[in-house]
Amino acid sequence: MNLLSLINERMSRFSKGQKLIAAFITEHYDKAAFMTASKLGNTVGVSESTVVRFATELGYDGYPKMQKAMQEMIRDKLTSIQRIEVTKNRFGDGDILSSVLNQDIEKIRKTIDETSKDDFNSSVKSIAAAKTIYIFAVRSSAALASFLGYYYSLIFDNVKIISNYGETEIFEQLFRISEDDVIIGISFPRYSNAAVKAMSFAKRRGAKVIALTDSMTSPLCESSDYVLIAKSDMASVVDSLVAPLSMINALIVATIIELGGAAEETFTRLETIWQEFDVYRNNSEEEKIER
Repeated sequence: MNLLSLINERMSRFSKGQKLIAAFITEHYDKAAFMTASKLGNTVGVSESTVVRFATELGYDGYPKMQKAMQEMIRDKLTSIQRIEVTKNRFGDGDILSSVLNQDIEKIRKTIDETSKDDFNSSVKSIAAAKTIYIFAVRSSAALASFLGYYYSLIFDNVKIISNYGETEIFEQLFRISEDDVIIGISFPRYSNAAVKAMSFAKRRGAKVIALTDSMTSPLCESSDYVLIAKSDMASVVDSLVAPLSMINALIVATIIELGGAAEETFTRLETIWQEFDVYRNNSEEEKIER
């Protein structure tokens, strides 16, 4: 049962204070999901201990578990307007800079704890061995696809980035995908229907399917051979992509190491080209300007 079903089933057994909590969560779970036990208690007029007992009554091992259940309910359902409201409630007039940065740090910690090392290593091997590497992401996740695609295009000559296409164009880009290929699908709440369809299509064609997403309950996982969890659960009008980008950095580094000498040769050739065409500014040029 989800949280609301549990509340509905047990409503008759609740105390007066617990019924106040239940009513507030039922009507405003998008706000309650990011309140501390103390703040939720103050909001409905009960003590913090009553809130904790309420969570236990529902079968959760403490308030944080119930709070996580509320966050799971809303992570892919909040509209932009609701996200703005939640952001105001969470940060208010406080130190927004420190709060946001600290939450991003916590997401990276959770990513380390929750992602599968086996899936990560298998993903790297599949990418290194693929005939063609497809990278799929749309909307705000398209920036991640662009970053990953930039570096993979330096390493490989078989990379296709699919982003910001209409549904017809997406499958035109994918129709040659086969069992020799790999697709990396990237999507976070609110999940992209296009990403789910693209991953399913690639799976049916026999390709290795890698999902970069925020949870094992993500719809991308249904068609995936390997899942890379990167936490992105801040209910804000702006999607937090810090942990996903760190995961992508790790993928790139691991791929270079997996390729060994071949990658070193590629970058040696690239350095020669960059120097020949003055791609990067060097110290000697800066010294000339100063003189």
